[in-house]
Amino acid sequence: MTTQQTLLVLLLVLTLLTGVMSSQEAQVLHVRVGEMVVLECPYLSHKDGGATPLWTNHSTQDVNVINNMSTSAEQMDVLIHGRSLVILRATINHQGNYSCTYGNASRRFCFGLTVYTTQSREHGEKNQNPSTCYTQQSCTLRCPAVNIPPVNITSNGIMWHKEGESSPQNGYFESISEKDSSVYTCTRSYLYRGQTYNMTFTVSLDVKPSSEILSPHKNEAFRVDLGSTVVINCTVFVNSDFDDAFWLSDGSFVETDNSFPVFYNSTRVKNSKEEKLTASLVFTKISEEDLLKNYTCKLESSHQSSSFVTITLTRKAHHFPLSLTLCIVAIVAVIVLTIGGAVILSRGCSRSKGCVRLNRAKRSSSHLSTSWSRV
Repeated sequence: MTTQQTLLVLLLVLTLLTGVMSSQEAQVLHVRVGEMVVLECPYLSHKDGGATPLWTNHSTQDVNVINNMSTSAEQMDVLIHGRSLVILRATINHQGNYSCTYGNASRRFCFGLTVYTTQSREHGEKNQNPSTCYTQQSCTLRCPAVNIPPVNITSNGIMWHKEGESSPQNGYFESISEKDSSVYTCTRSYLYRGQTYNMTFTVSLDVKPSSEILSPHKNEAFRVDLGSTVVINCTVFVNSDFDDAFWLSDGSFVETDNSFPVFYNSTRVKNSKEEKLTASLVFTKISEEDLLKNYTCKLESSHQSSSFVTITLTRKAHHFPLSLTLCIVAIVAVIVLTIGGAVILSRGCSRSKGCVRLNRAKRSSSHLSTSWSRV
């Protein structure tokens, strides 16, 4: 146990033994050397609203009451404004335990302050603030708005830095990707009496895959038979229990009651790696009216913009089986060959008859010539 932790425990024990009750657990702050620190004394009722708390520094040697009039406070860059105790630039000497009270010993609030060197990794680990964004979405990093100085100390903007990079960033990603996962440091700057003072925080950014519709595809057409039962699955990758998918028919919600001719139902399957949601659109009996509508699977998420996929239904074009087609072709071929053969044969026969008549005519002519010569 460190010296600071020991002092904090002793302070709490002393508080209990003397009958002084704290209204909250001790707040512990972790800061770097040179940074500004703000301790704010809470109040429990409207009676405390206008009162100025009494601050006490419980050091290793003695207990010091802090007020704006003390010389030691000025020398240590400590000031009090309203309910806030402000250390303009923290040093190792500021490390320790503090408490505040509004004069009523039954209400005392305790604070612990640990001051690290600028090279300390422990400070970053203690001060990390987790943040989650999703791929292909816009993302804005939020610098923690805690321990904000009083109004007489003016804000001078926020600067972001990615771990391992020196170039400043604005903390905004138009379309974030998994490679942007990292630890980022935000520095809040403040102006007071012509001097600049800083407060730094670390944000651990985890970029996860966005929820998305895996199937069907956009404008996909499904071929169906009239009178048939058809089920179309909308499969969605989800990364949150609050993500949901459902079906629309021409912009109207499809019912989940299976007594309707068209309805849908949902199932979730989750394993160690991923979670998928399936919204099944069911047509109990395809009708002509169903073919005239557009159907949309819509994904709604708590952490990203909605997405959707619209599909249509078309009637199947019926084709003859291949075997039947071959039979028809064969029959047609036989008919063509038969007719062609008949034509050829008929032409052959016609030529034969013509030749016979010509020979007969020649023989008749020859007989006539012979008869005339005899005469």
